[in-house]
Amino acid sequence: MDLARVMDHTVLRPEATEQDIRRLVAEAVEHRFATVCVNGRWVKLATELLRDAGVEDAGKAQRPVVACAVVGFPLGANRSDVKALETAAAVKDGAREIDMVIALGAILAGDKEAARLDVAEVVRAARAHADGVLVKVILETAALTEAQTALGCWAAAEGGADFVKTSTGFHPKGGATAEAVRWLVKYGLDQHGLKVKASGGIRDLAAAEKMLAASAHRIGTSNGVAILAEAAKVKTVLGKG
Repeated sequence: MDLARVMDHTVLRPEATEQDIRRLVAEAVEHRFATVCVNGRWVKLATELLRDAGVEDAGKAQRPVVACAVVGFPLGANRSDVKALETAAAVKDGAREIDMVIALGAILAGDKEAARLDVAEVVRAARAHADGVLVKVILETAALTEAQTALGCWAAAEGGADFVKTSTGFHPKGGATAEAVRWLVKYGLDQHGLKVKASGGIRDLAAAEKMLAASAHRIGTSNGVAILAEAAKVKTVLGKG
């Protein structure tokens, strides 16, 4: 497996600077991660840097890297129409993937229709401004039961999304677990054809491999370069064995 191609290279810290984003993009270009995942204010800069490097266009680059923007991050508690406006701005700035935080309160209350509409508003806004934009729905699985996770997967699918995702990495209850990924596979992939992204607390190769073994399609992490270095070291050691 080309590990870099299943990783979203991420900087979502509120204190991130322009220098941090430039470094993030340079690392993504070097290693050809799937995306650079950033807050909305940085999408335009990230897109411009990726285009300047000649890697942003999937029609021209063999291993393209695109900009991914988070929406409603990290709480998911703002209005759906505000999430839609945020999405439209990000796509206009060049984002080709959107990671939205679903209205967690709607899921906890069992309000399926409110959760579905929250996703649908973002999907509609994304695809009104560019074809083929992928939408990933962050469920914050550490705060959910299995039944609530199933409801979130239903809402994501019925709202027209492409992925379900475990976590923001900012919730006090924690981030990704292998069990949560298996729930997303069971209720998202198997029942609705949604792909699965694991994120939140994936800081080393062992954690990444655990998520992939649980059938995650994508990994979100700010430690991508270190994980690749660890994987290369393991490969070298095994090659000598």
